[in-house]
Amino acid sequence: MDDTDHALFPRFSAELVATALKDTPVVMVTGPRQCGKTTLVRDLVAGNREFITLDDDTVLAAAHSDPTGFVRALDRTTIDEVQRVPDLLRVIKKSVDDDRRAGRFLLTGSANILTLPQVSESLAGRMEIVSLLPLSRAEIRGKKPGFLKAAFDSKLGKPAEPMIGKDLVQAVLTGGYPEMLRREDPKRARHGRGITQEPSCSGMYAKLPTWKSLIKCQGCCKFSPTTLAG
Repeated sequence: MDDTDHALFPRFSAELVATALKDTPVVMVTGPRQCGKTTLVRDLVAGNREFITLDDDTVLAAAHSDPTGFVRALDRTTIDEVQRVPDLLRVIKKSVDDDRRAGRFLLTGSANILTLPQVSESLAGRMEIVSLLPLSRAEIRGKKPGFLKAAFDSKLGKPAEPMIGKDLVQAVLTGGYPEMLRREDPKRARHGRGITQEPSCSGMYAKLPTWKSLIKCQGCCKFSPTTLAG
Protein backbone atom coordinates (compact mmCIF):
# COMPACT_ATOMS: atom_id res chain seq x y z
CA MET A 1 0.00 0.00 0.00
CA ASP A 2 1.43 3.33 -0.97
CA ASP A 3 1.54 5.94 1.78
CA THR A 4 2.10 9.53 0.75
CA ASP A 5 2.30 12.63 2.90
CA HIS A 6 -0.83 14.21 1.46
CA ALA A 7 -0.60 17.18 3.82
CA LEU A 8 2.86 17.96 2.46
CA PHE A 9 1.93 17.41 -1.19
CA PRO A 10 -1.75 18.20 -1.92
CA ARG A 11 -2.88 16.43 -5.08
CA PHE A 12 -4.76 18.34 -7.77
CA SER A 13 -6.56 15.11 -8.74
CA ALA A 14 -8.37 15.09 -5.40
CA GLU A 15 -10.88 17.59 -6.78
CA LEU A 16 -11.62 15.31 -9.75
CA VAL A 17 -12.28 12.36 -7.43
CA ALA A 18 -14.53 14.40 -5.14
CA THR A 19 -16.56 15.65 -8.11
CA ALA A 20 -16.92 12.17 -9.62
CA LEU A 21 -18.21 10.75 -6.33
CA LYS A 22 -21.16 13.15 -6.50
CA ASP A 23 -22.62 11.73 -9.72
CA THR A 24 -21.01 8.35 -10.47
CA PRO A 25 -21.65 5.01 -8.68
CA VAL A 26 -18.05 3.78 -8.98
CA VAL A 27 -14.88 5.86 -9.08
CA MET A 28 -11.49 4.24 -9.59
CA VAL A 29 -8.13 5.91 -8.98
CA THR A 30 -5.40 4.19 -10.96
CA GLY A 31 -1.68 4.73 -11.22
CA PRO A 32 1.73 3.18 -10.51
CA ARG A 33 2.55 1.95 -7.04
CA GLN A 34 3.90 4.49 -4.57
CA CYS A 35 2.43 7.46 -6.45
CA GLY A 36 -0.02 8.32 -3.64
CA LYS A 37 -3.33 6.64 -4.55
CA THR A 38 -4.02 5.20 -1.11
CA THR A 39 -3.32 8.38 0.78
CA LEU A 40 -5.33 10.50 -1.65
CA VAL A 41 -8.53 8.47 -1.24
CA ARG A 42 -8.05 7.86 2.47
CA ASP A 43 -7.54 11.52 3.28
CA LEU A 44 -10.19 12.73 0.85
CA VAL A 45 -13.04 10.85 2.55
CA ALA A 46 -11.54 10.50 6.03
CA GLY A 47 -14.28 9.64 8.54
CA ASN A 48 -17.05 9.78 5.93
CA ARG A 49 -16.94 6.24 4.59
CA GLU A 50 -15.52 2.82 5.37
CA PHE A 51 -11.95 2.16 4.20
CA ILE A 52 -10.87 -1.40 3.33
CA THR A 53 -7.50 -2.43 1.98
CA LEU A 54 -6.81 -5.72 0.24
CA ASP A 55 -3.22 -5.47 1.43
CA ASP A 56 -4.62 -6.89 4.70
CA ASP A 57 -4.28 -10.69 4.47
CA THR A 58 -7.48 -11.36 6.43
CA VAL A 59 -9.52 -9.03 4.26
CA LEU A 60 -7.91 -10.44 1.11
CA ALA A 61 -8.80 -14.01 2.10
CA ALA A 62 -12.41 -13.03 2.80
CA ALA A 63 -12.74 -11.28 -0.57
CA HIS A 64 -11.27 -14.28 -2.41
CA SER A 65 -13.42 -16.87 -0.65
CA ASP A 66 -16.79 -15.11 -1.07
CA PRO A 67 -16.74 -12.00 -3.32
CA THR A 68 -20.54 -11.77 -3.36
CA GLY A 69 -20.91 -11.89 0.40
CA PHE A 70 -17.98 -9.49 0.79
CA VAL A 71 -19.55 -6.80 -1.41
CA ARG A 72 -23.10 -7.36 -0.11
CA ALA A 73 -22.12 -5.93 3.26
CA LEU A 74 -20.58 -2.78 1.78
CA ASP A 75 -22.02 0.61 0.91
CA ARG A 76 -20.25 3.94 0.42
CA THR A 77 -16.96 2.11 0.82
CA THR A 78 -13.40 2.67 -0.32
CA ILE A 79 -11.60 -0.50 -1.47
CA ASP A 80 -7.83 -0.16 -1.80
CA GLU A 81 -5.75 -2.35 -4.16
CA VAL A 82 -8.82 -3.86 -5.84
CA GLN A 83 -6.66 -5.43 -8.56
CA ARG A 84 -5.76 -8.14 -6.03
CA VAL A 85 -9.28 -9.63 -6.35
CA PRO A 86 -10.54 -8.91 -9.89
CA ASP A 87 -13.72 -10.95 -9.24
CA LEU A 88 -14.91 -8.14 -6.97
CA LEU A 89 -15.49 -5.97 -10.04
CA ARG A 90 -18.11 -8.35 -11.42
CA VAL A 91 -19.93 -8.37 -8.08
CA ILE A 92 -19.70 -4.58 -7.78
CA LYS A 93 -21.35 -4.33 -11.23
CA LYS A 94 -24.33 -6.37 -9.99
CA SER A 95 -24.57 -4.30 -6.83
CA VAL A 96 -24.47 -1.04 -8.79
CA ASP A 97 -27.08 -2.27 -11.29
CA ASP A 98 -29.42 -2.84 -8.35
CA ASP A 99 -28.61 0.49 -6.70
CA ARG A 100 -27.11 3.26 -8.83
CA ARG A 101 -26.67 5.90 -6.14
CA ALA A 102 -23.61 8.05 -6.69
CA GLY A 103 -20.44 7.47 -4.68
CA ARG A 104 -21.15 3.90 -3.63
CA PHE A 105 -17.65 2.56 -4.34
CA LEU A 106 -14.29 4.33 -4.46
CA LEU A 107 -11.58 1.98 -5.70
CA THR A 108 -7.82 2.17 -6.14
CA GLY A 109 -5.80 -0.08 -8.40
CA SER A 110 -2.54 -0.33 -10.24
CA ALA A 111 -2.35 1.04 -13.77
CA ASN A 112 -2.45 -2.41 -15.38
CA ILE A 113 -5.88 -3.20 -13.89
CA LEU A 114 -7.40 -1.36 -16.86
CA THR A 115 -6.14 -4.15 -19.14
CA LEU A 116 -8.23 -6.77 -17.33
CA PRO A 117 -11.36 -7.91 -19.22
CA GLN A 118 -13.35 -7.73 -15.97
CA VAL A 119 -12.95 -3.95 -15.89
CA SER A 120 -13.95 -3.07 -19.45
CA GLU A 121 -16.76 -5.64 -19.55
CA SER A 122 -18.16 -5.22 -16.04
CA LEU A 123 -18.10 -1.52 -15.27
CA ALA A 124 -18.48 0.23 -18.62
CA GLY A 125 -20.81 3.20 -18.17
CA ARG A 126 -20.86 2.74 -14.41
CA MET A 127 -17.39 3.91 -13.46
CA GLU A 128 -15.26 7.03 -13.81
CA ILE A 129 -11.49 6.57 -13.88
CA VAL A 130 -9.07 9.13 -12.45
CA SER A 131 -5.43 8.51 -13.40
CA LEU A 132 -2.93 9.56 -10.76
CA LEU A 133 0.69 10.13 -11.76
CA PRO A 134 3.70 10.91 -9.58
CA LEU A 135 3.86 14.47 -8.27
CA SER A 136 4.13 17.27 -10.80
CA ARG A 137 6.44 20.21 -10.21
CA ALA A 138 3.39 22.36 -9.45
CA GLU A 139 2.24 19.92 -6.77
CA ILE A 140 5.72 19.75 -5.25
CA ARG A 141 5.76 23.53 -5.07
CA GLY A 142 2.19 23.63 -3.78
CA LYS A 143 1.08 26.06 -6.48
CA LYS A 144 -1.72 25.22 -8.86
CA PRO A 145 -0.69 25.95 -12.47
CA GLY A 146 -2.54 28.78 -14.16
CA PHE A 147 -0.82 29.08 -17.52
CA LEU A 148 -3.62 27.61 -19.67
CA LYS A 149 -6.37 29.60 -17.96
CA ALA A 150 -4.33 32.79 -18.30
CA ALA A 151 -3.59 32.00 -21.95
CA PHE A 152 -7.28 31.51 -22.81
CA ASP A 153 -8.14 34.69 -20.91
CA SER A 154 -5.40 36.57 -22.82
CA LYS A 155 -3.81 37.49 -19.50
CA LEU A 156 -0.34 36.03 -19.79
CA GLY A 157 1.92 37.59 -17.23
CA LYS A 158 5.60 37.41 -16.50
CA PRO A 159 6.85 33.81 -16.76
CA ALA A 160 8.04 32.09 -13.60
CA GLU A 161 11.74 31.96 -12.95
CA PRO A 162 13.11 29.11 -15.11
CA MET A 163 14.77 26.11 -13.51
CA ILE A 164 18.26 25.70 -14.93
CA GLY A 165 21.62 24.19 -14.13
CA LYS A 166 22.01 21.98 -11.07
CA ASP A 167 18.45 22.63 -9.91
CA LEU A 168 17.07 21.27 -13.18
CA VAL A 169 19.33 18.20 -13.08
CA GLN A 170 18.35 17.47 -9.48
CA ALA A 171 14.63 17.82 -10.25
CA VAL A 172 14.86 15.45 -13.23
CA LEU A 173 16.86 12.83 -11.32
CA THR A 174 14.58 12.97 -8.29
CA GLY A 175 11.33 12.73 -10.25
CA GLY A 176 7.92 12.94 -8.63
CA TYR A 177 7.51 9.85 -6.47
CA PRO A 178 6.77 11.12 -2.95
CA GLU A 179 9.05 8.58 -1.29
CA MET A 180 11.93 9.64 -3.54
CA LEU A 181 11.49 13.23 -2.43
CA ARG A 182 11.81 12.27 1.22
CA ARG A 183 15.04 10.30 0.86
CA GLU A 184 18.64 11.47 0.90
CA ASP A 185 20.59 11.19 -2.33
CA PRO A 186 22.30 7.77 -1.76
CA LYS A 187 19.06 6.07 -0.65
CA ARG A 188 17.07 7.82 -3.35
CA ALA A 189 18.95 6.04 -6.14
CA ARG A 190 18.35 2.60 -4.62
CA HIS A 191 14.66 3.32 -4.08
CA GLY A 192 14.34 4.54 -7.67
CA ARG A 193 15.74 1.28 -9.00
CA GLY A 194 13.18 -0.61 -6.92
CA ILE A 195 10.31 1.37 -8.45
CA THR A 196 11.45 0.83 -12.03
CA GLN A 197 11.73 -2.92 -11.37
CA GLU A 198 7.99 -3.10 -10.57
CA PRO A 199 6.21 -5.36 -13.12
CA SER A 200 4.00 -2.44 -14.18
CA CYS A 201 7.06 -0.32 -14.93
CA SER A 202 9.54 -2.83 -16.32
CA GLY A 203 7.59 -3.41 -19.52
CA MET A 204 7.30 0.31 -20.12
CA TYR A 205 11.01 0.92 -19.65
CA ALA A 206 11.87 -2.00 -21.93
CA LYS A 207 10.10 -0.20 -24.78
CA LEU A 208 12.10 3.01 -24.42
CA PRO A 209 14.80 3.57 -27.03
CA THR A 210 18.40 3.29 -25.92
CA TRP A 211 20.79 6.22 -26.10
CA LYS A 212 22.82 4.31 -28.67
CA SER A 213 19.80 4.02 -30.98
CA LEU A 214 19.00 7.71 -30.52
CA ILE A 215 22.54 8.73 -31.44
CA LYS A 216 22.42 6.50 -34.51
CA CYS A 217 19.07 8.03 -35.45
CA GLN A 218 20.48 11.51 -35.04
CA GLY A 219 23.19 10.71 -37.55
CA CYS A 220 20.78 9.70 -40.30
CA CYS A 221 17.83 12.02 -39.85
CA LYS A 222 16.77 15.28 -38.29
CA PHE A 223 16.51 14.74 -34.52
CA SER A 224 13.33 16.09 -32.93
CA PRO A 225 10.77 15.25 -30.24
CA THR A 226 8.64 13.75 -33.00
CA THR A 227 11.38 11.19 -33.59
CA LEU A 228 11.13 10.05 -29.97
CA ALA A 229 7.36 9.85 -30.10
CA GLY A 230 7.48 7.64 -33.14
